[in-house]
Amino acid sequence: MENIDLHTLRHSCSHIMAQAVQNLYPNAHLAIGPAIDNGFYYDFDIEGVSLGEDDLKKIEDEMKRLVKMDLRFEKHYIEDVQKQIDEFRAQGEIYKAELLEEHKNDNPTLYLTKDKDGNVLFNDLCSGPHLENTRPIKAFKLLSVAGAYWRGNEKNKMLQRVYATAFLTKDDLNAYLTMVEEAKKRDHRKLGTQLDLFSIHDEIGSGLVLWHPNLAVVRENIENYWREEHRKRGYVIVNTPHIAKTKLWEISGHIDHYRENMFFVQKEEDSDEQFIIKPMNCPFHILIYQAQRRSYRDLPIRMAELGTVYRKEKSGALGGLTRVQGFTQDDAHIFCTPEQLVGEINEIIDFVVDAMKIFNMTFEVELSTRPESYVGSLENWERAEAGLKEAMDKRGMKYDINEGDGAFYGPKIDFKFKDAIGRTWQCATIQLDFNLPERFDLKYQDKDGALKTPVMLHRVVFGSMERFHGILIEHYAGAFPVWLAPTQAAIVPIAERHNEYCEKLFFEMKQKGLRVLFDDRAESMNYKIRDCLQNKKIPYVIVVGDKEIETGALAIRKRGVGQIGVMLKEDFIEKLITENKTRGQEEIK
Repeated sequence: MENIDLHTLRHSCSHIMAQAVQNLYPNAHLAIGPAIDNGFYYDFDIEGVSLGEDDLKKIEDEMKRLVKMDLRFEKHYIEDVQKQIDEFRAQGEIYKAELLEEHKNDNPTLYLTKDKDGNVLFNDLCSGPHLENTRPIKAFKLLSVAGAYWRGNEKNKMLQRVYATAFLTKDDLNAYLTMVEEAKKRDHRKLGTQLDLFSIHDEIGSGLVLWHPNLAVVRENIENYWREEHRKRGYVIVNTPHIAKTKLWEISGHIDHYRENMFFVQKEEDSDEQFIIKPMNCPFHILIYQAQRRSYRDLPIRMAELGTVYRKEKSGALGGLTRVQGFTQDDAHIFCTPEQLVGEINEIIDFVVDAMKIFNMTFEVELSTRPESYVGSLENWERAEAGLKEAMDKRGMKYDINEGDGAFYGPKIDFKFKDAIGRTWQCATIQLDFNLPERFDLKYQDKDGALKTPVMLHRVVFGSMERFHGILIEHYAGAFPVWLAPTQAAIVPIAERHNEYCEKLFFEMKQKGLRVLFDDRAESMNYKIRDCLQNKKIPYVIVVGDKEIETGALAIRKRGVGQIGVMLKEDFIEKLITENKTRGQEEIK
């Protein structure tokens, strides 16, 4: 069992799912069925049938029946490609015919599913690899159905995509399904409504977010942390426009390599002059660098901006805060000499490590290399990739290679943050760039008096503020720590006669910079305590009655803990201020 590759198991399971669907729905036609990070899916065209929960159960039962037949997977090279294309078309398998037409010169193969007697029960156009037989397929589950356009193009037909997963053991499957259920409870879109955090409206446009006051408070505190840390680490903070002439993006190479993701604006109806809403901040920072003559003594220059950018996305790809069209990057660009490069990369890695400790997150690392579409010389790309590797190797950092997934202008180190339930999210990135400095003819005067081209590093720590906040909502399940919480403490009177004291306490705490709620609703005390701690997810509830007013003490309840005792008013306020300032490093016990 240990030698079985999980990706191969899932891909083989997707073929069994496709076979089961065609057994149950003979008019079903197949599109694609790849393995993905947490499972697999298959796209189907089933005229007149809309798959639902009952259908998934039937398909799953049929899959179990097929698996028990001990079927074999066998690779078959297509000798007469045109004949196979014609056969697919005759069967109504138009998607397979289209795919085979595209790959007819790539030595295409079918994978046949055979029974014990060698009879072919099913075939699928596929390059593999697959299991030898169905015996290892023991733990799988069909999860959901969604719409998916063929080839991801909304001009094409909408297909039905069945998502599923498979694992080597039932224990692994059950652990994953438990995590999926927990993820549903933490869904930032659901919590966004429950906690009044954000909204997205058709009148504005998909993927464009309105930050409500509660989430804006979280963002304000993260931005304050961001600015404080950048200044400590020797960055200068800048601001740049939201649009620029097309010429800027021609020089940068974005027009040639990123055009389909950009929004264009025409200045006047009778003018040929076009502007582009910025998809990236880097060309602006380059022009700030260019605004003065630079010496080696000036370097490194670390330039940072909370810069809002806009990137055109297909509407089907957008969702909540984690996939949007307008977002703010915690962007920075570092201009340095080649000798400073490894040190600068390591300082950025230190920054990421320190930031993730604040949020109690760990991370995994990938090195993404040169993509098919790229700018610059092969020599520069090789130098850039070698520089990133050297920085990570010197600190003994473990990393995977992600071939061909670099930006068009340079390779990158990607940090995948791990949240409270073990999911990974792509966030921080370091991109090394020899190309843009050359395209913009950037120079600095070296010690020997010669003009040389600086190396440029593109870098984000959080990625985008929208995506990172979506991740944080799910990481904390909406229960933000004190320093981020929209409301840090709620004051609940036991009876109406205690309102006057509570109101004074409320203003006193507000004056000390704390975010406090005075809950004077006409509800029972127990209801208000439960609502504040469980539904509103407020970290602390202060209960005030006759005894508390008489003694100057406060009865404190803590989210997720319950009663933590009675504290003098001054002591609790001071402890809450300290917990806020230390970003949770000194919690109230």
